[in-house]
Amino acid sequence: MDQDNNSKDDSVGQAENETQPPFPLGLSDSEAVEVLWQVRTQRRQTEPDLPDTVTRLTTPEGSVVYLVGTAHFSDSSKKDVATTIRAVQPDVVVVELCQYRVSMLKMDEKTLLKEAKDINLEKVQQAIKQNGVMSGLMQILLLKVSAHITEQLGMAPGGEFREAFKEAGKVPFCKFHLGDRPIPVTFKRAIAALSLWQKARLAWGLCFLSDPISKEDVEKCKQKDLLEQTMSEMIGEFPALHRTIVAERDIYLTHTLRQAARCVEAPPNAEKVPAVVVGVVGMGHVPGIERNWDKELNIHEIMSVAPPSRFGWVVRSVLKGAMWGLLGYACFRASKGVGRALLSLPTVQSLLENIRTPSV
Repeated sequence: MDQDNNSKDDSVGQAENETQPPFPLGLSDSEAVEVLWQVRTQRRQTEPDLPDTVTRLTTPEGSVVYLVGTAHFSDSSKKDVATTIRAVQPDVVVVELCQYRVSMLKMDEKTLLKEAKDINLEKVQQAIKQNGVMSGLMQILLLKVSAHITEQLGMAPGGEFREAFKEAGKVPFCKFHLGDRPIPVTFKRAIAALSLWQKARLAWGLCFLSDPISKEDVEKCKQKDLLEQTMSEMIGEFPALHRTIVAERDIYLTHTLRQAARCVEAPPNAEKVPAVVVGVVGMGHVPGIERNWDKELNIHEIMSVAPPSRFGWVVRSVLKGAMWGLLGYACFRASKGVGRALLSLPTVQSLLENIRTPSV
């Protein structure tokens, strides 16, 4: 799928005033552009000393991608991201976010911490509206996992992405891409891959997640992202779910990184030159991106949601009321009043009424 349709390609502008050298007076626009380009070129290190969490990938055209593997709740990862961007002065920064999660880039840590803990009726309704009932509820339950980690650590997720956004804004001509597959597609494909019984078992496990997590655990997870490790441990018996949540997104992230690594135009003559890209992704995605880097990828295949079979529709019609009841109770346990609010929704009440009323 075209990069322009699936990832936000926003130029984050020139460096802040205090990071730029003074310009001679009387420069034309084209001359100013050339000076800024030269400044960035001078700052760019050809053989940078980067953290161990950085993997270097190349393209046939000579472009270089510095892939920073992070833990989503790690101060150390934020430092790794800042160090890498400052050293290589990239043309493009790509982060493991989609347009549905872009708001976290501009929220402060205090607001994000509150949002992660506060799973309320409005969030439930929004998730259901975007993704459908089953996928929406599963999204809420996965948010509960993130909120559990947030509460344990007192640290909001996505700090490394906000750090990438801030540092990219200090690099002249650097663009900022959202590189992840849209979250509604991921959840719809994940739900479609599971049977009703598997959905129930997964929801139950997510809702009763309570194991304590320390900051030391987070840093150990620099070898594998904490949130995805927690999920992997819970969904290990569901290979199809792991494929949709992790492996397919590895493919999508590889695609967006390769798109970002296309040659760029250098002033003053718009000459095509190899690009320098920094990718910021969870550590759990790094091995998959490396495996897929030189492969031919089919993005259309992982963007579609197969329609349910007739048998599956019949089974789902019979058992959906019970399933919703289970998920509603699970949400109630996970978020107190959310379960009761969910069961009060007109759509749910209507379905339950139809189930209780015998056919004539």
